[in-house]
Amino acid sequence: MSKDTPSMKIAAGRRLNPTTSNWHKLQLFLNDDFDVSISKTNSKSRGRICSWNISHSCEEVLRTKKISIISFRVMLRPAALSLVFLCTLVKAASSGSGARQGCREKCGDISVFYPFGIGDRGCFKEPEHELFCDETYDPPALLLGLADGSSSSTTQVLNVSLSGQLTITSWVAFECYKKTGASSNQFNNLNTVLGKTYAFSDVRNMFISVGCDTRAFLKDPVNGAIQSGCVSFCGDPLSVRNGSCSGVGCCETSIPKNLKALRVDTGSYSNHTETWDFNPCSYAFVADQTWFEFSSSNLKNFTSQTGFSFGNRSSTPVAVDWVAGTEACQQAQQNTTAFSCGQNSFCSDSIEVPGHRCFCNDGYQGNPYLPDGCQDIDECSDPDNSPCEGVCNNTPGGYFCACPAGTIGDNNNDRVRCRPDDKKFPVLQFSSGLGVGVLCMLIAIYWTCWGLQKRKMMKLKEKFFEKNGGFLLQQQLLMRDPKMEVAWIFTKGELEKATDNYAESRVLGRGGYGTVYKGILPKGRVVAIKKSKTMDQNQIDQFINEVVVLSQINHSNVVKLLGCCLETEVPLLVYELVNNGTLYDHVHRRDMSFPWGCRLRIAAETAGALAYLHSAASPPIIHRDIKSTNILLDKNLRAKVSDFGASRLVPIDQSQLITLVQGTLGYLDPEYFLTSQLTEKSDVYSFGVVLVELLTGMKVVSFERPEEQRNLAMHFVSSMKRNQLNAVLDKDIIRDETMQQVHGVANVAMKCLKMDADERPTMKEVVLELQRLSQLKEHPWAQESDLATCLLRQPSNGLNSYTLRCDTMADQELFELALGR
Repeated sequence: MSKDTPSMKIAAGRRLNPTTSNWHKLQLFLNDDFDVSISKTNSKSRGRICSWNISHSCEEVLRTKKISIISFRVMLRPAALSLVFLCTLVKAASSGSGARQGCREKCGDISVFYPFGIGDRGCFKEPEHELFCDETYDPPALLLGLADGSSSSTTQVLNVSLSGQLTITSWVAFECYKKTGASSNQFNNLNTVLGKTYAFSDVRNMFISVGCDTRAFLKDPVNGAIQSGCVSFCGDPLSVRNGSCSGVGCCETSIPKNLKALRVDTGSYSNHTETWDFNPCSYAFVADQTWFEFSSSNLKNFTSQTGFSFGNRSSTPVAVDWVAGTEACQQAQQNTTAFSCGQNSFCSDSIEVPGHRCFCNDGYQGNPYLPDGCQDIDECSDPDNSPCEGVCNNTPGGYFCACPAGTIGDNNNDRVRCRPDDKKFPVLQFSSGLGVGVLCMLIAIYWTCWGLQKRKMMKLKEKFFEKNGGFLLQQQLLMRDPKMEVAWIFTKGELEKATDNYAESRVLGRGGYGTVYKGILPKGRVVAIKKSKTMDQNQIDQFINEVVVLSQINHSNVVKLLGCCLETEVPLLVYELVNNGTLYDHVHRRDMSFPWGCRLRIAAETAGALAYLHSAASPPIIHRDIKSTNILLDKNLRAKVSDFGASRLVPIDQSQLITLVQGTLGYLDPEYFLTSQLTEKSDVYSFGVVLVELLTGMKVVSFERPEEQRNLAMHFVSSMKRNQLNAVLDKDIIRDETMQQVHGVANVAMKCLKMDADERPTMKEVVLELQRLSQLKEHPWAQESDLATCLLRQPSNGLNSYTLRCDTMADQELFELALGR
């Protein structure tokens, strides 16, 4: 991206403008100042705001795993209505027509959404979803249907929500007495039965009894078994506390989960003879817990205070959970013709009622049960309410904001503003209720413990520093030329801060020798920090010498060792960060092009680095683990030889070392494997295997190939001897104008793969041959522009596509071996 291109900010907010419903019951328990604003965070979707000025589908707030319905009750209990009622109302207002075409959309002021319906069989999904509109009432009453296709004349529907909730009415059971104790009036043993796709919400509803001499039971309508109960007493009105329903004048308890039928029964122990003056009746009912708040005035005549009535009886609002079908999503999706969810929606198994529900995808709104019910939200359609301060661009299911150059987008969950970076640090506020003496004592104890812990950690760091050869390293650094760049000794705290205390999000990779983390040093330099698993204490002197020597290597094709940390149990090494993947990634990814010119240049650069290590470094260094995964590539596809964990320094007076065999299967020198004698020719053999990888695009060892072809090096040598090179070449590099170079590189690989190490060329000789091949007239780069762009196909794993850039051979010194390049 050029510096003139506006920076892009993907915004997360959504905003709808619902109209106020005329639901006549809502005004009884919703005051005009009621306002709710709750932030939602979810790993699968972007931030949302659910409030009276709704920012997205409210059912998404109800679905979020980090905000439970219980927390709504605790937070909103002093309010007149729960967030659930508010969200269902706004959803109903903001979704528009949700009924099937040709079906009735409203009963009075209540909107009806499919899978519910009024009228013909095609207007609703399941028989239980059929609703009836009784227009003999004023306003008309919406009644719940039964499984047999008839209406429930006792169950009125107050609200229908696509988020999986209904609000219905349930009558209040009561029994009143005369002063003598005789029963004067009662309305008891009330039955309410729901269909298989419904259940009374055990989260939102409570079973409540009101009275000072009251017993109440919630029973099974079929066998009369008691499922829940409540008892409340009080001696006089002064003992009753408003807002409390803990047994004094009022009792509340939860209802069973997945309850589909209930019968409410109430009565008295002493027929209210001792409380008749202020409480002549017992009351019991099931109700949405956010609707009811107990008051002492309820004791006198509760039935006249509910604000709801149906069929000349006092009633209460009851929350009911519903599902589109009783099958789980996996089972329901197998029947594609009868599947509930439409386009741009997803299926979710219900935890309240056995079955499934449908929800619109993030960035869409509407009715997910209709084929095209979920429609994209165009946030950019209203310039006056645009979510962007810059340029708003609508996309299917979202939008993005473009800010002018020099500014950045700042999403504050309301609007993306373009402004300079202005980070705000959170301020923690603490309240103190302790006395001065206790506070001073706690501070003294804290500082004492902190000081002891700090002293212990300092001693431990000093112990590790000495054990890991820290003093030896300091001594060697003092003996070096002060003008020469050497390793920097980092502290444990510096690297912990650079890696966010070795956070999992900073892990770049894991290998046999340890884990590599991404670190950011104080001046903003990005580095790679290698945390090894083990360290042989017998090799401390050699390790310190390697750190000093490797830190002096200043070759453009060798990963730079910047320093180390010796204050930990196992030393940490700090390298420059090369983050465009490995040669292995680029060779074996079949979803992108990797042209011959890039391969040849990478081979030449790698050879130059190895020749430098073998000939120019003092003392010489044998890498001992050359492979495509240890050759990193930067953003310009320049090779960087890395991972010196297995490397060995060769004394100037020796040409070989006797060591334990170490390396990677497929790359390991056979002669080294048999004799344990490590020479620079071992690296030559491994490099030859890398050349074969570049030529063939095949993996070094693959059990998917026939047995005689499993080892790539042996298969290549065999093919060359049979003059069948073209049979194993990568088809992407078979071009007439490059075949002379390809055959030349193949001959170099054959020489490197000689079984007798003495017959192999040195890396200097390999460099000279590759340099000669790269300068052949047939090489197209000599006639092309300075930069050749290798365009890749879009990766199949969802990563962003990107461009590989290979610099021209003519404009760089590829094979320079001198120190200080």
